[in-house]
Amino acid sequence: MCITVCPHAVFEMVDKKARIVDVDDCMECGACALNCQYGAITVKSGVGCAAAIINGILNNTEPNCDCSKENTPNCC
Repeated sequence: MCITVCPHAVFEMVDKKARIVDVDDCMECGACALNCQYGAITVKSGVGCAAAIINGILNNTEPNCDCSKENTPNCC
């Protein structure tokens, strides 16, 4: 299910198991964890890039998804 619901396609199937392809593409929305019937995934949703997008919308500012260490050292 995580492969289906992930908006950034960070998962792939290997030997009938989902694995993360590129963790840097994850926006930490939590869709994978919410839809995992086995509870195999946990995500601190509301942090990182997902929070940046939501805060940009709520504050009517440009969303900033730049999680580079020099710009936001505690982001990712």
